Amino acid sequence: MLNQSTKQPINNTSVTTNVAIAVIYYKDNYLLGFRDKSQHQGNRYEFIGGKIDAHETASQALVREVAEETGIVIHNNTIVKLGRLHHDYGDKKVSLQVYRIELTAHQYDMYRNHSYGLEGQALTWAHKSELLAGDYNLPAANKTILEWLRLPSKVAITYPLSHFSTYPDATTAWLQYHQDHIESDAWVYIRVKDTRFENIAKQLMSQRSDIQVIMPTDISGHCLSDHYLEHYSTTNHQIVAHHLTQTSLLQWSHEVKDNLTSDQLRALPHPLIVSCHDADSIYAANKLARDRLERQEPPVMGVFLSPVLATQTHPDAKPLGWEAWSDLAAIADMPVIGLGGLSPELFTQATQYGAMSIAGIRKFL
Repeated sequence: MLNQSTKQPINNTSVTTNVAIAVIYYKDNYLLGFRDKSQHQGNRYEFIGGKIDAHETASQALVREVAEETGIVIHNNTIVKLGRLHHDYGDKKVSLQVYRIELTAHQYDMYRNHSYGLEGQALTWAHKSELLAGDYNLPAANKTILEWLRLPSKVAITYPLSHFSTYPDATTAWLQYHQDHIESDAWVYIRVKDTRFENIAKQLMSQRSDIQVIMPTDISGHCLSDHYLEHYSTTNHQIVAHHLTQTSLLQWSHEVKDNLTSDQLRALPHPLIVSCHDADSIYAANKLARDRLERQEPPVMGVFLSPVLATQTHPDAKPLGWEAWSDLAAIADMPVIGLGGLSPELFTQATQYGAMSIAGIRKFL
């Protein structure tokens, strides 16, 4: 199933080349081509793709380019938009519209031993761990794509500390519950909503050294005390991203408009994941993503877009429903994480509407 997305106009007086990029994979293996030394950004590996013709949408160009370069027919595969990237190489400006395509076992078996594409270019299958480790030299514009690919299929969110208020010691009960119920090697957004966050987050990471952690932050760039943030955000390998609420995101957007923005948010050493609930916040997230890319700062890795369905946590919030959720996901310039009333069993359905990942509390712990 092809998840269509809109093309955003590029406001630039110079010529920008619009390119459709196919991140083709099967399980942990990703297909790469190799650019000839005579080409722009030559002697580098690349994801399959090519220029979007004037009469085409990005998704149409994607299907055509993959067929022309590799022979793989993908129009019946699940195709999920990862995002859009605008990059200036100095001698050339490109706008990359990036999609992720999962092959079937049959397709992978047919093409995994093909050493060359239909245009004579070398092809190779790279294991995800080696790809993310930087073992393959990719064009500079592809670095953000690698950060996007780090996102797992599901993200667990912790209960607030108040959920354990009936226990004699809420902190101990919170720690014991999450220590016991978080899956191995999971990505976890630690969302305590309490002033005791510093100590409780530190203890959970110490007890569960296998988990990858998303830390909350605010517009000032502080999620914790200065000492804690400095120590744990720069040295603790478990922290993979900072989270920014929609309120803080919109505050940042308004401050940028008024030239009042602080440099503290820019100083965060990890990628960002932001929360969005409507089109205005998604456009603000797109603006933040472009700002960080231009400044060569860690990218906006993803968007929590919610609520998809009705939730117990926010029973008064009107759910978007899958169709409206998908329309909003299509305008995001980064991967979208479905949130609100979901369970891991809905992951396949979520991808058909444009999600790269899904998140939740009750059914994810």
